[in-house]
Amino acid sequence: MHFTKLVPNVFYADIRDGLSLFVDCLQFSIGHDERHAEHPFCVLEKNELHINLFQDPALAKEHQPEFRLVTNDIEEVYQTIASSHTEFLHPNLSTITLRPWGAKEFALRDKQVCIVIQQW
Repeated sequence: MHFTKLVPNVFYADIRDGLSLFVDCLQFSIGHDERHAEHPFCVLEKNELHINLFQDPALAKEHQPEFRLVTNDIEEVYQTIASSHTEFLHPNLSTITLRPWGAKEFALRDKQVCIVIQQW
């Protein structure tokens, strides 16, 4: 078997919260936009990454995912976020930290998801 992408579905009580984290903070773009539909939905894109955002309060209550985004320049990513969106820095991993397994990491969180930024 050969797969080309993994595209997670993320559910928010209010899709604007997800757009704030992924579009405003992490600089994803909206590739498909149904924010004004009866069941709001967006496909977010950045390079080869895709994320489906849905507005569904019931499913948002059940699902609180954690993602890892791997980068080759964690210092640049951290400086960009720390200078513009400090509200998303996770209180338990708010600075770049060398982890026992050898990766440098820091984390972000919003009302729904946790994102660990990682560099090996």
